[in-house]
Order: sequence, then C-alpha cells, then structure tokens
Amino acid sequence: MKDTYCIIMAGGIGSRFWPMSRTEMPKQFLDVLGTGRSLIQQTIDRFKRIMPVENIYIVTNKIYKEIILEQMPDLTEDQVLLEPAMRNTAPCIAYATYKIMSKNPNASFVVAPSDHLITKEEAFLDYIKTGVDFVTKNDQLLTLGIQPSRPETGYGYIQVEDAEPKLGGLYKVKTFTEKPNIDLAKVFYESGEFFWNAGIFIWSGKTIVDAFESKLPDVASKFAVGKEVYYTEKEAAFIDEAYPSCKNISIDYGIMESAGNVHVLCAEFGWYDLGTWGSLYEHLKQDDQGNATWGSDVLLYDCKDNIVKMADGKVAVIHGLEGYIIVEAGKSMLICKKEDEQRIKQFVTDVKMHKGPEYV
Repeated sequence: MKDTYCIIMAGGIGSRFWPMSRTEMPKQFLDVLGTGRSLIQQTIDRFKRIMPVENIYIVTNKIYKEIILEQMPDLTEDQVLLEPAMRNTAPCIAYATYKIMSKNPNASFVVAPSDHLITKEEAFLDYIKTGVDFVTKNDQLLTLGIQPSRPETGYGYIQVEDAEPKLGGLYKVKTFTEKPNIDLAKVFYESGEFFWNAGIFIWSGKTIVDAFESKLPDVASKFAVGKEVYYTEKEAAFIDEAYPSCKNISIDYGIMESAGNVHVLCAEFGWYDLGTWGSLYEHLKQDDQGNATWGSDVLLYDCKDNIVKMADGKVAVIHGLEGYIIVEAGKSMLICKKEDEQRIKQFVTDVKMHKGPEYV
C-alpha cells in the first residue's frame, strides 16, 4: 500500500472528558484505558501494520506539536501538520490532501479520528484494505458504517439504498442523519437499513480533490495554490495566512451529505467512539457494585455505578453516591451525574469564562 496514506485528525480538545482532558493535554494524548499507549499512539500503531510509517500524517493544533513528536518519535515534522486555528474537519482534510498530492498525485487516503477504540484490529484492517481497493477502482467517496448494537442518540446515521444490507457489503448511501432523538433512533435501529457513521473515510486523491473543487471551491482554492510551498520552509507561513480564512465546516456537511458518489462499507470491528465518560465507563474494570476507579487511593462506601478518577497522591473517601462521575485533575474537580454528562461541555465553557483558561 505504498500509495495509500493515512490522515489522522487530532486537533480537538476533548472537552467532554474534562477535567482529565484539558486544553494543554487533550484525551487523544492520554492513556485513558491503562494500556501503556495513548489513544493516538494506538491509532498510529494500527495503521503502521498496513502502510509505511512515512505515509501517516497527523493534523493537529499548533500547540500540540511537541507532544506528538515526543509520543511518535518515528514521525518527521513534515508529517505533523499544524493548524493555526480550529476550522473543523473539511479544512483539516483539505490541507493534508493537497500537501500529500503535491508529492504523490497517485495517492489514496484513509482519514480517521485519533481517539477511537477498535477491539478487533484484524477485521478493521481487512475492511480498510477492501475500502482502498474499491476507491482505487471506482470514483467514489467511501465511509465506514458500523452495524448498530442499540438505538444510540449520540451518533450520526447512514441509510443505505438496500433493504437488507449485509456486513462487508458496499452500498450507495441514501441519506445521512445527524444525532437523532430516541424515538427516531429506535426506528433506525429496527429498520436494518441504517448504520452508525464512524467518521472514517476512504477515497482516492483525485476523487476527493474533485469533490472539494465542486462542493467547497473556496476551501480548495486556498490549499491548491500552495503546491510549490509544501515540504519547504515557506509552508508554515503560507498555512498561517490561508488557514484562518477558511470557513468552519465539517467534511460531512460540506461534502459527504450532498455528494452523489458516496458509498458505505458496512462493517463491525469492535468500534467505540470514546467521546464521553459514559462511553469510557463501558471499557473500564468495575467492582461488584459497578464502580470504575483509577488507582488504589479511592475508598467507596455504599456506592454504586460510579466513575472515579483522582489525581496522583490524593486519597478520596466517597459515601452513598450512585451513578456519578467524580474526576479530579490539575486544578479542577468534576462531580456530575452520569445521566447529565452532556452538560459537561457547558460546564467547561462556564469555568473558562468565570475562572479562567488555566482551569480548562
């Protein structure tokens, strides 16, 4: 797969994992599962099995450059693309695409988030190979759709143009639907025609460039003119000027939802979007009362179904709580009902506004 490249998106701050995930050290750089490897290290390890390490590129915020080079010493600085401003996934993907295409016009791409958990790696890599083979032979934008296991309201859904889709099948996409309410999620789940949108994309360079030029010409033009400066000392200044003027738009909304040449590869490979404390809880070791704790410095009495993470060197004694998230990190502490964790992003905004950015 010498012409296949991986673009890993790693610019988010993971505010739903606050206070463990903070602006200075967001979740993708943390070992949240106790494996000895951060989420982004696990992601890179996965793709290194099927492509040369020099074909793996990371797009991230400028402030994370040193963290990435420290955690991934086998990557060069040319493989770490630095965003001077947060502009969502479309500009992020466009930057990496146009840079790599300036060196290899025959490139095909796998685009993936940096913070997903995949428990069936062999199956995942087989799906990736199938997808790459498909897009190199067909002028199609491909996304991976995950077989739903429940009516989930936190994910986007993809409807296929087939009443009885099968795992491993490639189908034309009929509709995209962002996070539905519970009633609609139940309809989607029971119909069998809908798959979760994993946010993992596969396409040839030519196909995605054509899509950018057609659907997001203003974004395309900003990066196309940089062909002569990529991989030179002029690249950083060029990006610092061009990037902030890009519109803030996702690849899903900007291209995928309106493009006519989109297929989905229906898959199941133990995929989990570790986007919330609740999603992480499912993968943590729990005691016989359903409590998940880090370290040995937490003492629980009459407690049930809690997530507890304390800072090193601190002892916590907790009595009588059920269904709470209790996390201390840095200068901050969170105590929140698990059922209300969708409010954490607002909590972070309020803390930053009223107490200052050093607390987030």
